[in-house]
Amino acid sequence: MPLSYKFLFAFTLLNLASQNALAYECKAQSGMAIVPLLELYTSEGCSSCPPADKWLSELPYNTSKLTPLAFHVDYWNYIGWKDRFSKAEYTARQQKTAAFNHSSVTYTPQFVLNGRDFKHWNNAHLDNKIKAQQELAPRANLRLHIADQNNNGFTLSANAHISSANDSQRNEIFIAVYENKLTSKINAGDNNGRELHHDYVVQKHFGPYHINKNNTFSKNITLSAEWIKRDAGAAVFVQDSENGEVLQSLQLPFCH
Repeated sequence: MPLSYKFLFAFTLLNLASQNALAYECKAQSGMAIVPLLELYTSEGCSSCPPADKWLSELPYNTSKLTPLAFHVDYWNYIGWKDRFSKAEYTARQQKTAAFNHSSVTYTPQFVLNGRDFKHWNNAHLDNKIKAQQELAPRANLRLHIADQNNNGFTLSANAHISSANDSQRNEIFIAVYENKLTSKINAGDNNGRELHHDYVVQKHFGPYHINKNNTFSKNITLSAEWIKRDAGAAVFVQDSENGEVLQSLQLPFCH
């Protein structure tokens, strides 16, 4: 083999090896405005929830404007249909949110915007709320990064820096992995016979974590390789541990 071909062959192998070592990577960083967190508490056993699920799926905002997440609660499972996406920890989160809002009542569907009950859910009302938040300076800087590790799975890295010392002393940081385009055919309960469609469904939820002495936070989470095949993403948000207010949120749809 001539020397030039040997060099080209070696270069090709090196290039392929480099591509295989890190074949998948995407990242996001928060900007100069607050991105509100919109939480939906829902259940496949709730007859009034499908319109809320649909509204969440059709929201016309990109990741620089809004971070939507759907938490499926488990307290409707007793009526005949067990929601496969529901978890007791999501019910507990909703109950804690109710306490932040000085209420002992939890209900579905419930929207919560930046830790506050958001009852009149329509696009115009939400648009005004987003615009008001966008005028405020962010109180936290967030980063998300995901990359494969030699085809053995993926590492999701979340980083945060809290702007003020006061915020750093009373914050909680959460990470969520969500999934879109999910469908369930309901065979029992109040939605019997319906086909339900869901987006932004929280499948994995991590936290609360706390900031370190340098007002920074870093966490690596390993995800299985199957996540690359899903229409999914991750979100990180910082929340005041005393009143539930969300200081900043960041969403990262997984790239394909």
